[in-house]
Amino acid sequence: MKVKAVGAQLQLEKAEKQRIRRKIFNRDKYLLVMIIPVVLYYLIFCYLPMTGLYMAFTNFRPGNGFIGMFTGEFVGLKWFRQFFSSPFAWKLIRNTFLLSFYSLIFGFPIPIIFAICITQIKNKLIQKGAQVFTYMPYFVSTVVICGMIINFLSPTSGILNKLLQDMGVEAINYMGQPQYFRAIYVISGSWQSFGFNSIIFVSAIMGISPGLYEAMRVDGANKRRIIWNLVLPSILPTIVLLLIMTLGNILNVGFEKVFLLYNEGVYETADVIQTYVYRQGIINKNYSYSTAVGLFNSVVGFAIVSIANTVSRKITAAAIW
Repeated sequence: MKVKAVGAQLQLEKAEKQRIRRKIFNRDKYLLVMIIPVVLYYLIFCYLPMTGLYMAFTNFRPGNGFIGMFTGEFVGLKWFRQFFSSPFAWKLIRNTFLLSFYSLIFGFPIPIIFAICITQIKNKLIQKGAQVFTYMPYFVSTVVICGMIINFLSPTSGILNKLLQDMGVEAINYMGQPQYFRAIYVISGSWQSFGFNSIIFVSAIMGISPGLYEAMRVDGANKRRIIWNLVLPSILPTIVLLLIMTLGNILNVGFEKVFLLYNEGVYETADVIQTYVYRQGIINKNYSYSTAVGLFNSVVGFAIVSIANTVSRKITAAAIW
């Protein structure tokens, strides 16, 4: 009798779970339909192309078509060893890391500082105007931004060199000297994106309860203490989440911008993994070799995300997973 009672109870629980699932499905069916295009996008354009990573371990020949990715001669880690033994490997890794590191150090805090400053402005008209003004560069095409940079820094007709010549200083070919490339890349990138990147921080700050502000004012806290003891701790999980996601892309420097700005004269500091993969894979048609280099880049990025996520979870209790 007890076994039958337990079996009946399990069947009732199973039926109840199925009823709850049907209820949830009926409630969210339209949301599930809306997410189908997103799922298909990632399946087709993100996960399906990952089958091509097998080329990194084979000697791929383009004439064999799609099936050639899996029927080529298996060479193991040959292409990885070839990359790390080449004179370009550590220069590419160094350039990629430094561009991302400088962008992180100088570009990541600016949206946070700007979001805090903008939310402290009481005049709504000034606040909205400042937000719109700083958001605008983000929506300008990277091609246009790079064209503006090249024109402004031109040694013959650039506005910066014109000003320097008016002050008696000799014109400088900024785009042709490697020591200037990193500063140009980081400064222009921070200027273009800090307004848009501040949106999520502004939203997080606006979500803080007004009662908490009032309680701190009653306790005699000034703006500095409110920002330090209330605003920053409240948006810390958002900061940590975005920081971890940014660290995951530390070896994924924006290919388009580097490609449009660099030239042979600045390869020493401007040539990064993505541009090298482009030259090897598209121009030189070394598909397996370029796939191996790209796979190394992705694996390092995943490892950095995992480490940053683990450290963040132990220190701040905030993590992605």
